[in-house]
Amino acid sequence: MSPSVPRPADVVGAVAVSGPAARPGSAPVDDPLRGILLLVAAMLLFSLSDATAKFLSQALPAIEIAWLRYLVFVLLMLPAAARQGRSRLVSRRPGLQAWRALSLLGSSIFFILAIGRLPLADATATSFVSPLFITALSIPLLGEKVGIRRWGAVVVGLIGVLIVVRPGTSAFNPASVLPLLSAASWAIAMVITRKTSGLDGTLTMLAYTAFIGFAVLCAALPFVWVGLGPRQIALGCFIGIASTAGQWLVVLAYRRANASLLAPFAYTQLIWSSLLGLAVFAAIPDGQTLVGAAIIVVSGIYTAHRERVVARRQALSPLRD
Repeated sequence: MSPSVPRPADVVGAVAVSGPAARPGSAPVDDPLRGILLLVAAMLLFSLSDATAKFLSQALPAIEIAWLRYLVFVLLMLPAAARQGRSRLVSRRPGLQAWRALSLLGSSIFFILAIGRLPLADATATSFVSPLFITALSIPLLGEKVGIRRWGAVVVGLIGVLIVVRPGTSAFNPASVLPLLSAASWAIAMVITRKTSGLDGTLTMLAYTAFIGFAVLCAALPFVWVGLGPRQIALGCFIGIASTAGQWLVVLAYRRANASLLAPFAYTQLIWSSLLGLAVFAAIPDGQTLVGAAIIVVSGIYTAHRERVVARRQALSPLRD
């Protein structure tokens, strides 16, 4: 799982990055049922966070909502950073970590903009294309080889996106580009995560993500500031707390089950988002959105499966030699 402020596609994107045995933490436990339940609960928290951000977007700009989310993130990071000390937070690749932080920030802002203009289920479904972007970007940025099967999954997933977005028709909404930009930004951050793997610790990456993102948002905030009432402050804090709690549950889930097992259950985010969209915003996904989302889900799960197969082959290749 990526150490960052969570978004809907975090778990699936993490599977595509980390391979078959991504279990954060030092003491994994073989308890797959509990792992699945923890992940489903995390997806519910992510959906609640996104639904709250959509509600706030009716009155607040995306940058201010992101600032509230990052404010909570920074406040939660400060005690851990203080315990570690400044010297232990220094990155070996500070430039890449800065780009990673900015990519994650862009992903967050693009997604908040998207859910302010699109039904929650539509934006969520489209954002799940990020693992396919990761696959495509791993070739020029990491020099990896991608076989015909994974390329086929990428093409199928993009077909699913086209079905949801419907470009060239009267149903096309230009805002549909926003979750794609969010997914692309997230994919860039995940490729950088892979590139810096083993160089910097999790806390270092978290610190760069939190403090750089918050600094950029603080610089931009005066240009878009809208006065906050007690209710908006409370909801903003809830976004940050729900996102962080969801991230924590994901870590616990990965300690109890393999990433390849958990990958399909990350798509329960689509179910929660659809239900919340219906209950809170009276938005019902149409048939084409459901068909496109199903295609994206299938392609994403297959991509995670192929990543697992390839990683296993690479792990066994020294033995074969």
